[in-house]
Amino acid sequence: MIEDDYEISQILSDYLSRYNIEVVSAEEPYMGLSILTQQNFDLIILDLTLPSMDGLEVIPQIRKNSNIPIIVSSARDDITDKVIALERGADDYMPKPYDPRELVTRIKTILRRVTPVINPTAKAKSIFELNVDARHILFKDSLLELTAAEFDVFAILIQSKNHAISREQLLYESEHIDDNSSIKNIDVIISRIRHKLSLIDSDNIYIKPIRGIGYMLTDKI
Repeated sequence: MIEDDYEISQILSDYLSRYNIEVVSAEEPYMGLSILTQQNFDLIILDLTLPSMDGLEVIPQIRKNSNIPIIVSSARDDITDKVIALERGADDYMPKPYDPRELVTRIKTILRRVTPVINPTAKAKSIFELNVDARHILFKDSLLELTAAEFDVFAILIQSKNHAISREQLLYESEHIDDNSSIKNIDVIISRIRHKLSLIDSDNIYIKPIRGIGYMLTDKI
């Protein structure tokens, strides 16, 4: 994250850490560009109003050497800034202020889009097989009969397998659950998915509760 406002940087870093997103912050653009040459990152969150170099100038500097996704996070909401940022290579533009939950969703959406698809024959077959286009999930080669909401929740868990996912994230990222629904609805949906898994394998619990956070899907029994 290249952001010169320490308070904003700290708030966003702390919030993203709840979703297993580790953030390295730089308050100055040249420092951020230097760090990029020393470490590998998955994505950049870039402010525009920065000391010594405007964020719109930072984007082409990054693009000289990298195709890393860039989300612009700026209080400047002028359409011209947005157009220039996107034309110069930014992947998304979020005018401040915004709900940090939306930032989490946009990060995950971009990373899913840019993550290369691995040839299934090149890796061990998983007991969970997700087909997003067909909207179906196989568990141990058996097709699960899922509602639209159950599919949304289970797909998110599969895509983040072995990582804790909060109830709030499951609620916010599910297309077929109203954002205003109660968090308890997630617990009900998880219970229904567990029941359907138990009809195929009653000996193991694959969706585990994570105290104070939410749930984690694992095939490590």
